[in-house]
Amino acid sequence: MAAPARRGKLLHRQTKTDASDATRPFPEVVTTALRARQRAYDTAQEAAGNAWQDTGLVFTTASGRPIEPSNFRRSFANACAKAGVRKVHVHATRKTCASLLVALDVHPRVAMQILRHSQIAVTMNIYSEVSSEETRKALKRLGDHLER
Repeated sequence: MAAPARRGKLLHRQTKTDASDATRPFPEVVTTALRARQRAYDTAQEAAGNAWQDTGLVFTTASGRPIEPSNFRRSFANACAKAGVRKVHVHATRKTCASLLVALDVHPRVAMQILRHSQIAVTMNIYSEVSSEETRKALKRLGDHLER
């Protein structure tokens, strides 16, 4: 079950496709973060006692309720500031992920699967960007090849 926000309201609905529910591998850093989240979740649940509301969500308020979208955006902005990175909208993190995968020369079909897009064109044309540095490197390689 997904809990997306639409126009500032939290919605509880089924995911769009079965593929959206499919299990995907992820980097070890995510495993580490989720383990830390599990410990915080357990601590919050214990502290809340009978006030805890089990929603089945991983990220909740201190009482187990869903996090309101505006509060999540504020928390995300605070996390960006704390990490010393430029503030971006939460949805922009998907675009950042796509662009990093392109920069790492990840095959477009693999990037499409990671982002759970149904069409490769969405991944490549809407979500991913190629940096100016990568463009310069590619043009240099092309020039070097043509000079042979």
